[in-house]
Amino acid sequence: MQRIRCFKSVWQLLKSSCEGAARCSRSRNYSQGPGSFGLLFDIDGVLVRGRAPIPAAKQCFRNLVDRNGKYKVPVVFVTNAGNCMRQTKAEHLSHLLEVEVSPDQVMLSHSPLRMLTQFHKMRVLVSGQGPVEEVAHNLGFEDVVTIDMLREAYPVLDVVDHNRRPKDSIPTTKGLPPIDAVILFGEPIRWETNLQLIVDVLLTRGNPDNSWSSTQYPHIPVLACNMDLLWMAEAKNPRFGHGMFLVCLESLYKKVTGYELKYEALIGKPSVVTYNYAELLIRQQAERLGWKTPVKRLYAIGDNPMADIYGANLYNRYLQAARHTKMSGRGGVAPSVGLGAASATYGAEQELPEGCSSMLVCTGVYSRDQQELSSDTTQTVTKQQIFHGHRDFHFDPSLLQPSFIVQDVKEAVETVFQQEGWPLE
Repeated sequence: MQRIRCFKSVWQLLKSSCEGAARCSRSRNYSQGPGSFGLLFDIDGVLVRGRAPIPAAKQCFRNLVDRNGKYKVPVVFVTNAGNCMRQTKAEHLSHLLEVEVSPDQVMLSHSPLRMLTQFHKMRVLVSGQGPVEEVAHNLGFEDVVTIDMLREAYPVLDVVDHNRRPKDSIPTTKGLPPIDAVILFGEPIRWETNLQLIVDVLLTRGNPDNSWSSTQYPHIPVLACNMDLLWMAEAKNPRFGHGMFLVCLESLYKKVTGYELKYEALIGKPSVVTYNYAELLIRQQAERLGWKTPVKRLYAIGDNPMADIYGANLYNRYLQAARHTKMSGRGGVAPSVGLGAASATYGAEQELPEGCSSMLVCTGVYSRDQQELSSDTTQTVTKQQIFHGHRDFHFDPSLLQPSFIVQDVKEAVETVFQQEGWPLE
């Protein structure tokens, strides 16, 4: 799979792509102290189940703010959801948690697409649900085509549902200019429609007027956000996520053509670029709190071993590699250890955190009713067990081992404050 390699320039793109970004302090002489950590919260399965808040979440966030509602430590919400705007998600969290959450504290799975400016002037087909056209424009894409627009332009393509087929005469094909790339934001409502039309676009070089041709390989670029196979809502058992839709698309494409579907970028947890972006937001929150100490430690709290734990541990491995590179005196940029495309690195002049600890809660995808995770990383997952990660991510059992297993988000935050020697109340 082709990977997007971002070195020093990606830091500038990360920095400039965040709305209201605080000025980064490169030359500031920070004072050292205990207040040098930040919290990364997953949302579904950690703070909410569907539309209902998890009971421990409200109390947890009451303790995270002072009497004036100001956060005691930098907090960023990192979710693989992506079928909405950051403002909408922030308002929803504010209502559920009964504390103020600003859009600058929210990172959706598609947020890092702001960096990929080489695609912003292309005509892109977007798949998902919710205001996908508005989301795409907000991210910087200028020429956006939705699945519904494609259906309307080519009315005989979508025929799985007999009730949606043309009733009388075959309508005229209006056509569209060729599509240059495909962006997959999240799981759509009508999977059969999106799967059919996306395959049509890939096999015709973006022009469904043409005949299918598997010889046109590789296909036009595909960028995918949110690789979660499963996620937790109100139901007792996990629900299919966008990762399951990607499995369907990959299987269909290979069955029809004999070739593997290729991704230009895979965005969202567990990719390193997602945590690079989240760390920038944490840095900005720390500056707004008036901290004079750089954020040295991150704690990522999640319920999904494959997305949250794997991703946090992968990022921690990246941070350790960056420190090793710096300490060895080689300078330059830290080595990239990102998997599945779109990995990112910072320039050596940027001060990265020392590490990122992963915290697994039992209120979502993972529960203690399942097989306990062994403290022996070699015994946690074996090749004989089912791997729920994306096809393009290397299987590494050690990355599925959390730093801490706790019952819920309240216990997770209490554990962090104990680790840091901070009073929580």
